[in-house]
Amino acid sequence: MEVFDMTVSRLREIPGIGVDAVGDAADAAADPALLRLENLDTDIRPPAVALEITRAAVDRDEANSYLPFQGHRSLREAAAAHVGRISGRPYDPATECVSVAGGLNGVLNTLLATVEPGREVVLCDPIYAGLVNRVRLAGGIPRFVPAQPTPEGWTVDPERLAAAVGPATAAVLMMGPAMPTGLVLDDAHWSALAAACERHDAWLIYDAAMERIRFDGRPPSHPAAHEGLAGRTITVGSASKELRMIGWRVGWVAGPAEILADIRLVGLTNVVCQVGLAQEAVAAALSAPDADADVAAATAEWGRRCRTVLAQLADYPVVRPHGGWSLLVDTRPLGLSPAELSRLLFERGRVAATPMDGWGPAGASYLRIVFANEPVQRLADLRDRFRRAIG
Repeated sequence: MEVFDMTVSRLREIPGIGVDAVGDAADAAADPALLRLENLDTDIRPPAVALEITRAAVDRDEANSYLPFQGHRSLREAAAAHVGRISGRPYDPATECVSVAGGLNGVLNTLLATVEPGREVVLCDPIYAGLVNRVRLAGGIPRFVPAQPTPEGWTVDPERLAAAVGPATAAVLMMGPAMPTGLVLDDAHWSALAAACERHDAWLIYDAAMERIRFDGRPPSHPAAHEGLAGRTITVGSASKELRMIGWRVGWVAGPAEILADIRLVGLTNVVCQVGLAQEAVAAALSAPDADADVAAATAEWGRRCRTVLAQLADYPVVRPHGGWSLLVDTRPLGLSPAELSRLLFERGRVAATPMDGWGPAGASYLRIVFANEPVQRLADLRDRFRRAIG
């Protein structure tokens, strides 16, 4: 593939995310024996009510419209109620919630509305390259706080996290469970961040895309539930992960009215509006009586797949996730770079997995394994595939 020099400075520190290259190679191979562990897709179907309403929307003229630009009222009402129920703080769907074209569109719109060029954004490390890249695209400077791998999973020290917030900080961008580590944040982290954000007048941007996908059975820990952060938290949600509605490209942003007005303006200037055919379906899935049970059932299946991968790779340096769709393999004890391990797995083991260059400074040491898109039966020979690849 021919490589060109970037013509604008904002792209010079923004590499690809790696997933695209591995996914393209896997698609080109067209090999049904290839294990697809590279991309955050899932084969677990979306809620039945969402499928039914989407099919019906195709025949409704009002679904084929730009309007309303801030998102359908039904979706904003459902999203505001959803965020409010989890955070324990009410949100006005008219002034404190806006629809976006997927969670990452919501993250970018929020960054553009809160981060002056040259200001810092605090993130955990490792973290999804798409979040890092959007910080840079918005003109922000990522400031990474290292998460530590332990036999029980990833941890990040709350005080160290808070200490990263300083005079140059515009926002703290947190995700829990985080992608790709499965790191879970809790009240101790929010308590530490509350004082720091107050002291330096920083926003807390909370990516809630996976907040209910936890393997400990506990409910989400939402920063806006903390009194000191309620007025500073901007929640970005998405239908892609918990509801498995990846192709619908619908998300939402909820937060204080004054900043939501700016985020709405950015959205009107950026993507303009959301997918009209998809919004009613997402609203129904969010507000269905069995919505929590639906997410819990999907999480239980992802948990089974995670445990299968952990058991299969027990002899390899794998870090246990506390939730989410993926886990990491530390390639340093294997004497390989992540890119080398990815290549060997692809060529010898018929496994597609993504090296994490660009996923924070620590990403250069890890290979990501996504367990959301392959059933347990297909994962049952992962040990043998690793052995064929590297012994």
